[in-house]
Amino acid sequence: MALLAFAGATAQASEPPPPQARNVVLVHGAWADGSSWSEVIPLLHDAGLNVVSVQNPLTSLSDDVAATRRALDRLEGPTVLVGHSYAGTVVSEVGADPRVTGLVYVAARAPDANEDFVELAKGFPTMPVRAGIVASDGFLTLREDAFLAYFADGLPMAKAKALFAAQQPIAADLFAGRTTVAAWRSKPSWYAVSKDDNTTSPELQRFLAKRMGARVVELDSGHLSLLSHPQEIAQLILAAAGR
Repeated sequence: MALLAFAGATAQASEPPPPQARNVVLVHGAWADGSSWSEVIPLLHDAGLNVVSVQNPLTSLSDDVAATRRALDRLEGPTVLVGHSYAGTVVSEVGADPRVTGLVYVAARAPDANEDFVELAKGFPTMPVRAGIVASDGFLTLREDAFLAYFADGLPMAKAKALFAAQQPIAADLFAGRTTVAAWRSKPSWYAVSKDDNTTSPELQRFLAKRMGARVVELDSGHLSLLSHPQEIAQLILAAAGR
């Protein structure tokens, strides 16, 4: 069982509970697809929530925002929006929708409006997964060695290799996209930091969580905590949903 450490628990105890949501929209990150939420979805279903896992094309930020908005449109009522990794950028844009009552970031980016996130990230450690990026025909993939050692580390090898086989290439300029809004400035937010992350700097994650004033949980996990620690991620989402 991972050790959980909620930041500012005393101060948060006096805060009003979040609005109760009926729905959750899960948004996957780069080099992945909607099935990366497969361990979390049944736990949310068991709690009585309606769940949609987005299939992002990863061809541009605008394309991924459109896909997430289509998913949101399939649901009625208050909804929690959850983003893993790169999808934190998508969540920060789509989360301004009035139907969204809370935002959950899982080892995720959380740019400010029109912020150059690539430039911001340069102020934090470069993670080893970067050396495994391969460019071809305008798209980027991860080499198998880097995928297994730094992206899917902490998972059983058979599972990690299955994820590698299904990895989704991303547009070479995907990370250059900028948001027009930062929904975390106006919506309550939660953040799961992966303390052993080799893809997104844990120091960067902590900076982003602090900047947005999120309620924070730290997990003894690599980048894919949604697969290695689904119970803890589900608990965080349920907290955001007022459950």
